[in-house]
Amino acid sequence: MNEAPPPLDLLGIRKSFGGVAALTDVDFALRAGEIHGLVGENGAGKSTLMKIIAGVHTDYQGTMRLAGRAVRFRSARDAKAAGIGMVHQELSIVRDLTVAENVLLGVQPLNRFGLVDYRAMRRIAGEHLHRLGIDVDPGLPAGALPLGLQQLVEIARVLFSGARIIILDEPTSALSPPEVERLFDLLKRVRDRDHSLVFISHFLDDILRVSDAVTIFRNGRRIETAPVAAIDKHWIIERMIGAGHEQLEESYTGEIFLDSRPDAEVVMTAEGLTAPGAFEDVSLDVRAGEVLGIYGFMGSGQLELARALFGKLRLARGRVRLGGRETKLSGTSAARRAGLAFVPESRRAMLFSMEPVFKNISISILDRISRLWLRPDAERAIAGTHVKALQIRPPLVDRPLGTLSGGNQQKVALAKWLTHLPKVLLLSEPTRGMDVGAKDDVLKIVRSLRERGIGVVVVSTEPETVLSLADRILVMKRGRIAREFAREVVSKDRLLAAA
Repeated sequence: MNEAPPPLDLLGIRKSFGGVAALTDVDFALRAGEIHGLVGENGAGKSTLMKIIAGVHTDYQGTMRLAGRAVRFRSARDAKAAGIGMVHQELSIVRDLTVAENVLLGVQPLNRFGLVDYRAMRRIAGEHLHRLGIDVDPGLPAGALPLGLQQLVEIARVLFSGARIIILDEPTSALSPPEVERLFDLLKRVRDRDHSLVFISHFLDDILRVSDAVTIFRNGRRIETAPVAAIDKHWIIERMIGAGHEQLEESYTGEIFLDSRPDAEVVMTAEGLTAPGAFEDVSLDVRAGEVLGIYGFMGSGQLELARALFGKLRLARGRVRLGGRETKLSGTSAARRAGLAFVPESRRAMLFSMEPVFKNISISILDRISRLWLRPDAERAIAGTHVKALQIRPPLVDRPLGTLSGGNQQKVALAKWLTHLPKVLLLSEPTRGMDVGAKDDVLKIVRSLRERGIGVVVVSTEPETVLSLADRILVMKRGRIAREFAREVVSKDRLLAAA
């Protein structure tokens, strides 16, 4: 008897962005009634593959089959019509609508006058939520729900749309432990109804707890697939990051001693910083030659705090002192003059992809090297020094920035500020979207800055990033500092528990 083909099967998938390979000859199969974990460093290719499945990326090579039939989606609407739904890390729930309106979005029942039948909509949504074990009033505004319940409502909407294949991208990154448990209960219920789910996460313990099988991605390639019952965390890490990256592996598995410097000079102090809706009453100090890590789940306020410290987000209250002097962070220019530098989580916000590398590096010091007119030769010479020092590949200062890999673009973003060293360097998600080699390079760059006496602040939603870089760690929770770790042993589990 022939075995039925899998609900989803991909063969030889290849995808490039700007000449840079994101996926190379990837095969992937998803079986009926399975939760399939997808694991890999940022930039490994897993999200790119899922966006191909969901019809977001349509320009690729290779074959995709649904239940044995070759398909080629032209849009996300095509994928949805074929029974594929995707729940993104940034939820798309409509906060001003009720739970029922979100669940039945686009398919609201109408009465005989052609108007929305709200009573029927609440009844249908309530029955659907009850079948899924989601205990929430369908008449409540969705925006009033905790984040974990919002996520369950979004999954309920995807299921109501008729999806049989559901892709979840980092679904636990912003959830508390009880919310994670509730999500896992729902995913298992959905799986047991013979749906197929793809679970993308960098939380390896979550992957091992909820998945039936795991596929490892590295540098745009599928490395290996195995049943969860036959593997452990060490097996995953070894294949995910490869050999020769012991320090990164330690940040995933081990305990790290934070060697903070309590006697070092304080270069920046913040007191009572408040930005309504983002964070409240945050106080901290940064010392010379120290890397201060600020960790929290998505939405905890640490990314907004970094923007506020660089004058990109207005503060309602609080004071900042640099070098003992109070500083008004009225904007980014004032922050730069005070000795602050900022590399945001989105490189697009500070770099020009169509311009050559040397222009992206020299832009922050044009006023220092050019009085009346530009001096491209001087710009190229300065850029060349940094390209060599930071091992930017390829080492071509005239090459358009957009043709470089994400990791090398991040090095250019760092080089932009290293042409004139700041007192404090703020790094937001500094290793996001990088392969392992580039991540190692950034770690070395940050440590070299620390040795030169610069205060570095690293904010991230990834515990591995903070653990691999920081000398001292603050954990933010719901917009406040919840815990400080200094001169003690800390692990990923302890960070997650504090968050």
